[in-house]
Parts: sequence; C-alpha cells; structure tokens
Amino acid sequence: MIKKVEHIGIAVKDLKNSNALFAKLFGKEHYKIEAVESEGVSTSFFMLGETKIELVQATTENSAITKFIEKKGEGIHHIAYEVDDIYKEIERLKKEGFEMINAEPKEGADNKLICFLHPKSTNGVLVELCQERK
Repeated sequence: MIKKVEHIGIAVKDLKNSNALFAKLFGKEHYKIEAVESEGVSTSFFMLGETKIELVQATTENSAITKFIEKKGEGIHHIAYEVDDIYKEIERLKKEGFEMINAEPKEGADNKLICFLHPKSTNGVLVELCQERK
C-alpha cells in the first residue's frame, strides 16, 4: 500500500549550482549527496518536513536524466511514494493495469529499493515506488 510522498525528484543540469539555489529557497542546506552508478546520476537531498526533495544530475550521456533534460529541460522529473512491501505493490499495481518500467526493484539512493511506473499509465507522471532497504 502506498503510504506517503517520500520525495519529489527534480532533474538538474548542475548539482552544485542547484544545491546553492535550493538552499536559498529552502533556507537550509542539503543533507546528503550520493552517486547512483546504476542510474548514471548524482543526487542531493533536502528535507522539508516529512518530504524530501531530490535533485538529480546525470553523470553519463545515456542516463534517463540526460534524455529528460534534452527533451523537457530542467524540472520535476518524478514523484516517489513510500511503500511497505515493494514486491507486493508491484504485483498489485500490475493487476490494476499499470505498466511498470522495472519488472524488479533495484537499488536506489538513500538506502532504498526502487522501481518506476511508466508515465503512459499514470497520466504522464513518472511514479517511483520506494521501500527502505532492511
């Protein structure tokens, strides 16, 4: 079951400049920078109440973030929802007719297992499911 918005992902061209911009906006610094080699990205996290803002910069030319920015420019990339059991949630959503980008969860940033739903099946919104790794 989906519990809450875990984070909102924002695609950025330059993580250093974007960290400075969002630090001014939020009135506080990011709390973590992390590379996710499997996705070809570097991420930076800000905590706002119970919700995180994840800035995502491509580190490879074939990263999904590179393609996103080339098509749409910088901006909101995805909304991530926290789930208790990502495997059960994938199966539930498939039965409901949602198209998954990932058939199996994979390791993501911030100690999470993640998977994505295809925007074609979610009114154009890239949805990420994430579960704390145990």
